[in-house]
Amino acid sequence: MENVTETAAEVSTAKSQALFEEAMDVMPGGVTANIKYFKPHPIVMEEGHGSRLYDVDGNEYIDYLLCYGALMTGHGHPAVYTAVTEQMYSKGTTIFGAPHRLEITMAQKLRDLYRGIDQVRFCNSGMEATLLAVRLAAAYTGRHKIAKFEGHYHGGYDQVLMSVNPDETEEGTAENPACVPDSSGVSSECVANTVVLPFNDITACETILRKQADDVSCVIMEPIQSGFIPASPDFMKQLRALTEELGIVLIYDEVKTGFRVSLGGAQEIYGIKPDLTTLGKVLGGGFPVGALGGKREIMELCSPASGRDILTAGTSGSEKAFFHSGTYNGHPTTLAAGLATIQLLEKRGGIADVFRKTEQLKRGLTELYQEFNVPMQAMGVGSIFNIVLTDEPIRNLRDMRKADTDLRRRIDEALLTLGIYSKPMNRYSMSTAHDEADIEKTIDAHRKALERVL
Repeated sequence: MENVTETAAEVSTAKSQALFEEAMDVMPGGVTANIKYFKPHPIVMEEGHGSRLYDVDGNEYIDYLLCYGALMTGHGHPAVYTAVTEQMYSKGTTIFGAPHRLEITMAQKLRDLYRGIDQVRFCNSGMEATLLAVRLAAAYTGRHKIAKFEGHYHGGYDQVLMSVNPDETEEGTAENPACVPDSSGVSSECVANTVVLPFNDITACETILRKQADDVSCVIMEPIQSGFIPASPDFMKQLRALTEELGIVLIYDEVKTGFRVSLGGAQEIYGIKPDLTTLGKVLGGGFPVGALGGKREIMELCSPASGRDILTAGTSGSEKAFFHSGTYNGHPTTLAAGLATIQLLEKRGGIADVFRKTEQLKRGLTELYQEFNVPMQAMGVGSIFNIVLTDEPIRNLRDMRKADTDLRRRIDEALLTLGIYSKPMNRYSMSTAHDEADIEKTIDAHRKALERVL
């Protein structure tokens, strides 16, 4: 799609549809992750270069999904490729299965950048990182309930797969949300051990947490919900003080916000030091990655030095260490890509330039929607934002119901035919690869989409 097209009829995704139908025979729903699905069928991609994606039908798109925010330097940045290939060729292997220098280098870098990190453990996804954080909090406190916020997503495992987007008939009150499982197959035990909190309402949070403080090990949260709804500074300060008073571990899930709202994540913006921090996405430079970092006294529980080796038959010991392992943890290829990405963002004109271009696009879209008399907020911090079609204040999940999601979906569907790619209804992520021409084309495509759907 070299030129932005005028009508949906000019774009064919027939090959995508055919491949999707073929995929449905061998993969449930035709996808390997539910998030990749959208109606009438997802678009099957063939190539990615810089800020662009190319599908199997030969259509070209400006990519704002960027693998759900993971590709902060766009597709195939030469510096990332060079770091990866040099790592593999110079060391003679893709993985050691043993300690190596890059683990130490990356851990030191994260400690320097994130105020809440003294020590680090690596894993292979953001979900693994949050799972590890929740279990570590339980080991540290001796409690087994967790508290999470309504509308916040921390991965696809039972304990946190609650009230991400609950049905209105089941959700409870705004001040005391019910715990509603978001998937079939979730055990009643997990429901009973998960407390759901209202985001940006410290009074209600305090009431709930004080009642259950003796049972709650941690509060896990996205400091910026879904990557674009920020917590108020007062809420964050008071929550930090409350969790410290009650002896509850405060976990910042910065998988979305790490390196995207600041090099030091949302905790740098708020000036708050959480007990544990989870990272992923950008940290891997396009490869699977997760990391958990936090206070030394909590993280030291992970040390195997004094515990018995549960994976070696015949060994024994009186101490039962906190267990964390993974064959691919600290993968050298991933860490090489991640370090190259961070170095690009640290350069003059790196992350600051991405923020500047993001604000430019947000400003241009806001002015355009005003021209069409469509209420719209380009909500977000740093390099992430979302288009929310309402003038009403948005502070949490329930406020999002004020937005015109039907119109937003129709605009997104039109944008796909005009060469602008993101999964419909998803947030926009920017990269170092997006340029002024991309911004101009995106604003022009939104104009055409609005003219079409209105």
